[in-house]
Amino acid sequence: MCRVVDVRQAVLAENDTLAAALRADLAARGTVLVNLMSSPGSGKTALLECLLRRCTERGATVAALTADLATENDAKRLARAGAPVKQVLTGGLCHLECAQLRAHLDGWLPAGTQVLFVENVGNLVCPAAYDLGENLRVALMSVTEGEDKPLKYPSAFGLAHLVVLAKTDLLAAAEFDTAAFERNVAAVNPGVEIVRTSARRGEGIAALADRVMAVCRGATPHQPLLAERHLSEFGHEHGHGQHGDGREDGGVGRQDGHLDHGHGDHGHEYVDGPEHGHREQGPGTTGAPAGPRRAETAEVR
Repeated sequence: MCRVVDVRQAVLAENDTLAAALRADLAARGTVLVNLMSSPGSGKTALLECLLRRCTERGATVAALTADLATENDAKRLARAGAPVKQVLTGGLCHLECAQLRAHLDGWLPAGTQVLFVENVGNLVCPAAYDLGENLRVALMSVTEGEDKPLKYPSAFGLAHLVVLAKTDLLAAAEFDTAAFERNVAAVNPGVEIVRTSARRGEGIAALADRVMAVCRGATPHQPLLAERHLSEFGHEHGHGQHGDGREDGGVGRQDGHLDHGHGDHGHEYVDGPEHGHREQGPGTTGAPAGPRRAETAEVR
């Protein structure tokens, strides 16, 4: 049992090292990474499509990478926003890891991208354990999921820099107790902001874009107490042992670095119009850092 825990801790430690390096490399490019986590069906893709449009309207250069076990449905939907989008198929892996993410960014991430949104695999358990080099970690849930989810998934909500409540147009129909939800969020992540949104009505999208753009301007997001305690109280709900998120800088790294631009393995790029299809690629193959498991990619024609 000790050996299993040691291996898991080693995997997470390696991931944290890669995440710190990626955060520094993206910072050198002037790119902020936003990691969106939620359960399946929470409305994450619909919200991200609205958010991509709103940030673009404000003059920001954005891109999105979406991860799923199968299908390219989310990437097709996000491409309607007009931003460069890439689909990653994890081949059954229930979360995205930093090595996988970097492998798909190398040679694809357009030059001048200010905000890279990563739509993580729909899962509130395993993704919480893996730092992706993000500057802003967002935990999202819909009103149809129940007020107790922050207590059931304390790592996902406890490590978030920002919490989003989606589908607020269904508050009455779902008989959702907003006050109870807010108390439960505060119990695992004191002081974190909750942004209420409705992709259908467009509510809260501007406020969410404000938070993202503030981080782009150098604002430091909320610092979760759970990250400082290294999950000693809650641990990881899926048997991966106890660990922190591995970030020394609280998720806003501003170091010098360089993101390689090899051709490598990458999924399909979704674009809307000729103005969005630029790729910056180097002349060789650099190779991505090795990880516990690499995601497969899919191409849709």
